[in-house]
Amino acid sequence: MIRSELVALLANDHPDLSPKEVERIVSGVFDTISARLAAGGRVELRGFGTFSTRARTARTGRNPRTGDAVEVNAKRVPYFKPGKEMRARLNM
Repeated sequence: MIRSELVALLANDHPDLSPKEVERIVSGVFDTISARLAAGGRVELRGFGTFSTRARTARTGRNPRTGDAVEVNAKRVPYFKPGKEMRARLNM
């Protein structure tokens, strides 16, 4: 499912909200989660899962075109851990 499909689905489920209002809400949720992760925090949605970041150490990688070694800097990457209820729904 892509973002526009999510907005359309939610707008159909909530006819009292216009698609533009739903788009603003969805954007607000994603922006809030992104901002919290960028600040080094985590977002826990009970029954769904937890968004956080994980550290990746610096390493030597390879340029796939040339095969040359390249240094890849340390960085933080997004991580999602599904909650217990989500795991139960997926493994019914």
